[in-house]
Amino acid sequence: MNERLSSLLKRYEELSLVIQDPDLAKDQNRYRSIMKEYSQLSEIAELHNQIEGFTNQFEETKTIAQEEKDPQMRELAREELKELEVKLRDAGDKLKFLLVPKDPLDEKNIIMEIRAGTGGEEAALFAADLYRMYSRFAETKGWKFEIMNSNETGLGGLKEIVFSISGNNVYENFRYESGVHRVQRVPETESSGRIHTSAVTVAVLPEADETEIDIRQEDLRIDVMRAGGPGGQCVNTTDSAVRITHIPTGVTVHCQDEKSQIKNKAKAMRILRARIYEMEEAKAAAERAETRKNQVGSGDRSERIRTYNFPDNRVTDHRIGLTLYKLDRIMEGEVGEIFDALKLSAHEELLRTTNSEAAS
Repeated sequence: MNERLSSLLKRYEELSLVIQDPDLAKDQNRYRSIMKEYSQLSEIAELHNQIEGFTNQFEETKTIAQEEKDPQMRELAREELKELEVKLRDAGDKLKFLLVPKDPLDEKNIIMEIRAGTGGEEAALFAADLYRMYSRFAETKGWKFEIMNSNETGLGGLKEIVFSISGNNVYENFRYESGVHRVQRVPETESSGRIHTSAVTVAVLPEADETEIDIRQEDLRIDVMRAGGPGGQCVNTTDSAVRITHIPTGVTVHCQDEKSQIKNKAKAMRILRARIYEMEEAKAAAERAETRKNQVGSGDRSERIRTYNFPDNRVTDHRIGLTLYKLDRIMEGEVGEIFDALKLSAHEELLRTTNSEAAS
């Protein structure tokens, strides 16, 4: 970790000179890249300077606590030492987190898929609730979201919805949402008041750029058809729906929300690209998992990750043992506390693994 810190501080000094070059702004792409890296390294440099200041202060205070003849001054010095120990520990922990290499996927936009599972109409209604929860959270962050494909039920539920979210570090926040979300509540259609358990499956795909995934036209089978589903009268008169099959992988994507066949095809290609990209990332992750186990979870869509219990106003994330009794607020989009806890747990695990590998 010390070697990495020295390397990053050296890079920070180099960039401090680079940003003073008036010609830097002439290349906007390079300017943005340099300024972004400089901003990230500035936080590390400032924290490192802060730790050095606390360390110097600690040594000076320690000398006073040991050598000062005035008992009252010695006692004050001992109290200050306790405060400095806490500051040093907290700053040191924060610096360790900042030194853990960032996952390049964290900055990506995402394509999210929510599908009703076991539970029939109640599962579809909860799928709509989850979409509302995620979209409200995105709104609070100022992120943009766009529905790419949806399949509604007659009662306002969603058999399936696919949508994109774009903004700063979207994948970093949503990456641990993939898996089975279980809901326990009394359905509106249940006259006897019995609690039902239903399930919804969520998949979070980092959105890939065209340059990252090479999809050959000859590997695609494209079918067009008339859109269907509730409220589809205006689009059913033309062949606007598009189904694209990637022959080598067997991945199939269907889009029908737009009235334009061209727009549906463009959205379908974005989803297809993201799914293939995720498949390749999953293979790489599986190889890493041979020697590294992430306690937050594998991201497997079949893994039950969370339970939403409406009678108790309780939500539990089973991967990290987190239970919160404010489900009503969480369903209104206040899901950030869960996201932060998951990120912290994953970061701590990565830090332990990094330290373990460095020690060996």
